[in-house]
Amino acid sequence: MINSILRLGLIFILLFLLQFLLFNNIQFSGYVNPYIYIMFILLLPVEIPSWLLLALSFATGLVMDLFSGTPGMHTSATVLAGFVRPYVLRVISPRDGYEPGVDPSMMIYGFKWFLIYASIIVFIHHLALFYLEVFRFADFFSTMLRVILSSLFSILFILLLEYIRKGK
Repeated sequence: MINSILRLGLIFILLFLLQFLLFNNIQFSGYVNPYIYIMFILLLPVEIPSWLLLALSFATGLVMDLFSGTPGMHTSATVLAGFVRPYVLRVISPRDGYEPGVDPSMMIYGFKWFLIYASIIVFIHHLALFYLEVFRFADFFSTMLRVILSSLFSILFILLLEYIRKGK
């Protein structure tokens, strides 16, 4: 239990350091903004209680908002991602179900499963984040292009980090 908390705390700190020091500086003409901090929500255990998942999602988004000067946008998008996560896990669950005590990872459930899982959560997060940022439908298609491109780059970096994390 303590080992799991320490490991998740270290992952939280490392993801935010990477986000603030590296990934916040990556922008291609305003259309690509990779957000890898959402990987923290992806890596939480499957059997985590819903209230704790939402509290951790809130804290994750709040930290991002505090350091990036976007009051409430990351918090609401991250809470939405944390809210839909159990439903996504239920829809894409393996035939035998999830093993107790095992975190969702590419090494355990495979590349295809992790790609689908990460893609759905990241897309929902980015959709909420960028439409909250714009807060109008006048630029619907340009915002959707931004959502898609940023999601693709975020997923690419998340897969790369997951590959490095497990060393496989």
